[in-house]
Parts: sequence; structure tokens; C-alpha cells
Amino acid sequence: MNVQDLTIYHWFIIAALLIIQSTWLFIDARKRGHNRWFWGIWGLIHTPLPLIVYLLWSRIIVKKLHMKRG
Repeated sequence: MNVQDLTIYHWFIIAALLIIQSTWLFIDARKRGHNRWFWGIWGLIHTPLPLIVYLLWSRIIVKKLHMKRG
């Protein structure tokens, strides 16, 4: 499948996925005190890598760093 083969429905689905991912990353990063604009913008231009990296970083790596300090 080539980019030229995508229909308008495919583009709407891609756009919806990017907006949903970006919104969730922005809101969750704000709740956890991370750089919300970075995560929101990165989530708007790529998928699914920002979501995977954010979940690994915010849930696993940051927790381990806090456990070592405290």
C-alpha cells in the first residue's frame, strides 16, 4: 500500500488517532509534572512511538529514579 492509495477515510482515522494520542499525552504529562508541550506535540506528529516511550519513561524509569532517591 502506497501513500497515494490511502482514501479520505484512512486520513481521517490517522488524524483522529494522532489527536487522541496527543491529547492523552498532554493531559497525562501535565498530571505527572512532565513537559506537557513536548509530549503533546511529539504525539501529534508521530504514532505510536511517543506513546510507547512516554509510558516507559513516565511509569518505569521515573519510578525507579524516585525509588533510588527515597
